[in-house]
Amino acid sequence: MDENEIVINKSRFIAYKFNLNSLDDVKTHLANLKKEHKKATHICYAYVFNIGVVSEKCFDDGEPGGTAGYPILNVIKKKNLTNTLIAVVRYFGGIKLGAGGLTRAYTKAASSVLQ
Repeated sequence: MDENEIVINKSRFIAYKFNLNSLDDVKTHLANLKKEHKKATHICYAYVFNIGVVSEKCFDDGEPGGTAGYPILNVIKKKNLTNTLIAVVRYFGGIKLGAGGLTRAYTKAASSVLQ
């Protein structure tokens, strides 16, 4: 597991990268993050899994549609990663970022955990 945190307009974005051995790993990692970050506003994620059949999913967890999960998925795909889950935990800092700002923030957080 890799982890990195960034702060944008007082919101904390904590990105995690996990290697996947099976799709069951996704549920396990997300459950652990939900336990660890009980007060988080959102836990958005995306994954690409490829053992025989390619499976991918993204989830916005209450953020406006397409502003969180899809940008994370794009980062995974642009890096040609497989068997990878990236989850970004957000603690809202009181300043709304707007759709464009959210897309940039989740993209930046997901990219940061890969460096």
